[in-house]
Amino acid sequence: MKRLLCVVVVLVALVSASTAVADDGAGPLGVTVTAGAGPGSARVGVLVPADRASRLADGHFCTASVVRAPYRNLVVTAAHCLGGDGRLVFVPGYRNGRAPYGVWAVKRWFLPAGWVHGRREDSDVAFAVVASRGGRGVEDAVGGNRFATGTATGATAVTVTGYPDSRETPVSCTNRPIAHSATQQRIACPGFSGGTSGSPWVNGDGQVVGVLGGHDEGGASPGVSYSVVLGAEAERLYRDAARDP
Repeated sequence: MKRLLCVVVVLVALVSASTAVADDGAGPLGVTVTAGAGPGSARVGVLVPADRASRLADGHFCTASVVRAPYRNLVVTAAHCLGGDGRLVFVPGYRNGRAPYGVWAVKRWFLPAGWVHGRREDSDVAFAVVASRGGRGVEDAVGGNRFATGTATGATAVTVTGYPDSRETPVSCTNRPIAHSATQQRIACPGFSGGTSGSPWVNGDGQVVGVLGGHDEGGASPGVSYSVVLGAEAERLYRDAARDP
């Protein structure tokens, strides 16, 4: 359960000059590193209770990322990260208690029927609409990835970027997903412990083709993570959320 599991991890130190950070989509497969502060990682951020908005350090509990939408106001995460009574904020590009691209209030969220009525692990994906700031949407501030459904599992390698609860900087890992079942996919990447639920799986075309969650709410081990295979239900949910101004 990647939202609550707390595991102390030792990240692999990369010393070769030929190895790029995972945020660039290059380097060896299955190695987790601190994500570089580039455009791709700026689109990934943390969810934080609204009462911690002025003191962000050590307050995050899940990961989310910006996806393209007509109103430029949409983030995707895992369904098990949302649904409580408290207000939330989204902080893209969060690092060490700082919000380089601002703190964005979550206005509402969209959960699939399969999650609302039964918490089906095959429905563990959700969207949150964030309020604009100064007339600009969050996508205007950091850009967004395209949310893509119907892609074949493992067709290409993907980069997973997320925020473990135990860290104040994001980690990334690039590897090729494999099928866990007809409706679930998994990826082998060390160090994705509690807090990384909702992390986007982004392919080389800048498409979100998975969201860390699903089986065991993302996995019981920090070394293997899961995602729903994004299909018709996720596509319908995206369309509903994308219509919300």
